[in-house]
Amino acid sequence: MSDYDRNVGVRWGASVGRAGATEIDQGLRSYMLGVYNYMTLGLGVTGLVAYGAKMLTIAHSSADTVAMYGRIPLNSLGVALYASPLRWLVILAPLAFVLFFSYSINRMSAAAARNVFIAFAAAMGLSLSTLLLVFTGESVARAFFITAASFGALSLYGYTTRRDLSAFGSFLIMGLVGLIIAGLVNLFVQSSAMQFGLSILSVLIFAGLTAWDTQAIREMYFATDGYEVAAKKSINGALMLYLDFINIFQSVLYLTGSRND
Repeated sequence: MSDYDRNVGVRWGASVGRAGATEIDQGLRSYMLGVYNYMTLGLGVTGLVAYGAKMLTIAHSSADTVAMYGRIPLNSLGVALYASPLRWLVILAPLAFVLFFSYSINRMSAAAARNVFIAFAAAMGLSLSTLLLVFTGESVARAFFITAASFGALSLYGYTTRRDLSAFGSFLIMGLVGLIIAGLVNLFVQSSAMQFGLSILSVLIFAGLTAWDTQAIREMYFATDGYEVAAKKSINGALMLYLDFINIFQSVLYLTGSRND
């Protein structure tokens, strides 16, 4: 479950500072590049942790097999992470990081904010590692490339469009709140039909949020920001787009993926 309140980050500013068009264009490009670089770093950490967790929890011999996860043999570490009460800590840890980041970013240094973001990405990787057990590697790769292509197009639209997307924001947030509540309910109901419907809604909602967030992140930029403020804005923006990407990826995987069992 990662349909977290990805809008918890502070909305820093709403307009671009005026210091001459050339300076603004160069500064804005550098700022947005920082956002995408941090986001890419977060996705890389998530992928490495997820893959590492999979390799550490799979039993590589019959002697090490403690239980089965579908057709995947698990060792004792795998059982502890995925089939014991500890799994709730694994599932909910990313949410705790997001809430902590939301309430603490204004008091953090840029370096501390970066470290919390990386720790969050690692926790998310551990939480998402179950997807590598449930779905085939080919399915995961296909979903990733579909998500990357879609995300790139949507974010580019949000960055370049002259249309004000803020009017859609309240509707998207309302949809997100409903999605989160329904997702929490389905953790206990475990309805495949409900999961299918939520995945479709999730793709649509987070597609809209990707464009909206990109425009909002662009408008956070001020040419007069100092290094610390600009860096924290970049990390905050990276978190917003990271969560959009992860939620689209999960939903595409649920809709198109082939399972190992």
